[in-house]
Amino acid sequence: MFKTRLISGIILVAAALALIITGGEILLAASCMISLIGMYELYRVYQIEKTPAAVIGYAAAVIYYVDQYVHMLPDVMLYVIGLLIFLLAAYVLAYPKYHASQIMAVFFGVFYVAVMLSCVWQARMMEQGAYIVWLIFLCSWGCDTCAYCVGVKFGKHKMSPVLSPKKSVEGAVGGLAGTFLLTALYAYAFRVQMHLSAAQILVLAAISTAGALISMIGDLAASAVKRNYEIKDYGTLIPGHGGILDRFDSVIFTAPVIYYLARYLL
Repeated sequence: MFKTRLISGIILVAAALALIITGGEILLAASCMISLIGMYELYRVYQIEKTPAAVIGYAAAVIYYVDQYVHMLPDVMLYVIGLLIFLLAAYVLAYPKYHASQIMAVFFGVFYVAVMLSCVWQARMMEQGAYIVWLIFLCSWGCDTCAYCVGVKFGKHKMSPVLSPKKSVEGAVGGLAGTFLLTALYAYAFRVQMHLSAAQILVLAAISTAGALISMIGDLAASAVKRNYEIKDYGTLIPGHGGILDRFDSVIFTAPVIYYLARYLL
């Protein structure tokens, strides 16, 4: 099991490196595909992954990603309201095929997975995006690693005993501190390329730490859904890791945090 998890983890990191370094249309298309798979996994929890309502969700995700490239939507609210109208139409026309919660799950899935994950591409396309985009993964996966190491060694106080009994307050603090330090070292190493001052290095570290804090919420939120529906993993696409949502649950939350904080604070 450990060997399988390690090998698939290495492949996953290598793929992420290749896609993010390449950027552009390739990263955008890959982000769209990953989003669709993640939405499929989420919709499967609600037993609607192959229904017409789900197809509306998939189509909405594709439209959103296409708009990121060609900017065809004049108003984002037009997109939101249009999606809601189409879903409600499917709900009433097929009544009683769907439960109201399933329609809400389709609507939620578009924004929870596709829209939030698109911020990886948006961060990559920023002026300093070739460097800033890595903060998304540093503050999600880096925080998780640091929290695990500190939690195993010093963890005594449970952070969420019912939802995630293995996570501790000490581990969370260690994850945040580790993220701040790792980001500061990363920013310092690339300070010349990014044209960073000492103050901006600290700002980046603070941004990444905020992302790390939010990543914990993302991780626990994904776990809460799984516990509500009594499933172990969202999928089996990544051997040893589960599905897309199992591996990217924290990235989904950190991507918009890093993108918007970096966009407005740097």
